[in-house]
Amino acid sequence: MRTVRRTVAAPPDLGTDVIGVPAGSDLQLNLRLEAVMEGVLVSGRVRGTATGECVRCLGDVEVPFDIELQELFVYPDRALEADEEELREIDGEQIDLEPALRDAVVLALPFQPVCRADCPGLCPRCGTPLAEAPGHRHEDMDPRWQALRGLVPGGGLSGSPHDEEKES
Repeated sequence: MRTVRRTVAAPPDLGTDVIGVPAGSDLQLNLRLEAVMEGVLVSGRVRGTATGECVRCLGDVEVPFDIELQELFVYPDRALEADEEELREIDGEQIDLEPALRDAVVLALPFQPVCRADCPGLCPRCGTPLAEAPGHRHEDMDPRWQALRGLVPGGGLSGSPHDEEKES
């Protein structure tokens, strides 16, 4: 058994369109390499920080991660059975850890990252960040009530159920 602790640069395109690890940023590897009958079992932890944008308000998001990694790398001369086609092979005396690292990190990243759990997002009408303007609203009138606007003195009919609550 061999223990490896290294800080490596993140490969390009490590993530999704919404969130990912910036290329060249530090990834901390704390791995254990064990010889087994089939090849080498690599297990351990990977730490780093992913960046992206909130899917609700489009603000910046930083997500630290600390994930477990476990992958079996088989000897190249071993005959593979049909269900073992996805096993990774040892190349000479080297192991290409990038595909296993990519699989583990991308699966651990949030599918829809948010800047905070209660992020209210953006106003669907004007795009104002609702976290910065908590009382933000528009005087929307239901177009079906538009014809009645002229019947009320001052044209104060808005058709919004929230306005009725204010008046009472």
